[in-house]
Amino acid sequence: MDFALSQEQSAIFDMAQACGAEHIAPFARQWEKDGTIPRDLWPKLAELGFGGLYVSEESGGTDLSRLDATLVFEALSMSCPSVAAFLSIHNMCARMIDQFGSDDMKARLLPGALSMDTVLSYCLTEPASGSDAAALKTKAVPTDAGYALTGTKAFISGAGYSDAYIVMARSGDAGPKGISAFVVMDGSDGLSFGGLEDKMGWRSQPTRQVQLDDCNIPSGDLLGELGKGFTYAMKGLDGGRLNIAACSLGAAQSALDQTRAYMADRKAFGKSIDQFQALQFRLADMEIAMQSARIFLRQAAWKLDTGAPDATRFCAMAKKLVTETGSQVADQCLQLHGGYGYLADYGIEKIVRDLRVHQILEGTNEIMRMIVARDMVSA
Repeated sequence: MDFALSQEQSAIFDMAQACGAEHIAPFARQWEKDGTIPRDLWPKLAELGFGGLYVSEESGGTDLSRLDATLVFEALSMSCPSVAAFLSIHNMCARMIDQFGSDDMKARLLPGALSMDTVLSYCLTEPASGSDAAALKTKAVPTDAGYALTGTKAFISGAGYSDAYIVMARSGDAGPKGISAFVVMDGSDGLSFGGLEDKMGWRSQPTRQVQLDDCNIPSGDLLGELGKGFTYAMKGLDGGRLNIAACSLGAAQSALDQTRAYMADRKAFGKSIDQFQALQFRLADMEIAMQSARIFLRQAAWKLDTGAPDATRFCAMAKKLVTETGSQVADQCLQLHGGYGYLADYGIEKIVRDLRVHQILEGTNEIMRMIVARDMVSA
């Protein structure tokens, strides 16, 4: 069994890392202060094929494997996990359109999505429907021309910023089989947004509620088949969980790299603090945890790529393990910086804040444990 990256995979990682170092890292703190990501960033990433990482080649996408895509998100997160995670959301939506959309929908939306002139957001969560996503209450009522959507989506990255939204709404009876997916274009009548959320981390991502008040959309903006929306949403989440784990991994690696450099430079009691054995052991523990998490993540991605029957279970396990490892490592890096770690100038406290939400979104880590346990029991 070969655990090494291929030459092509190493090139993908290096390209994404260099892109982040040039176009993201120097500006990440300012974007956090501004509460938004400049729109001119996305076409720069799209030039490298990052607007459609797993959109099929037939549709003009990059058509990477899920393992290859995790390399992109790990590398970009070394510059800013908030920006990388937003790109993951866009890619999940683009993949859904490519996989389930009609030929007309793909022709209308995918060219802009691939160039990232059209930025996409994903709307599943509601104020009273988080982990129990199938209990969503947003309604889709048939009209002569299409559908009228009414309801509220919460915690939506890119709300009021993106150009199109994939919205899950109830078109039928209670339960998962009554949910359909729709594309709602920015500017649609009846579409509005709540106030900007004041968040702990991911502050460069504008996050608001998406409010739908008798929002009329044409019949051609139904994504796929009626009643299949929840199935589409869940299919996207396995890959999304891998991506968010990769974002934790990349950001934590950046924190660890910065901490090693800081410890080599910082002097105490006549020598650099990386010469104290107690602190060396802490570095070693973090390195062991990071390498273990990285191998586990790539195994889960490989299982998803190969269609292994236990792929969903491994994606859930990887999401839980890697996001918790990333947060723990980042927190330890802050501690090893001492008081300086608490200052924004050193960048570690931003990583700690950004990574905390990774244990909540794409399914909370409690839900990940439930998925694993149910699979174990049923087996």
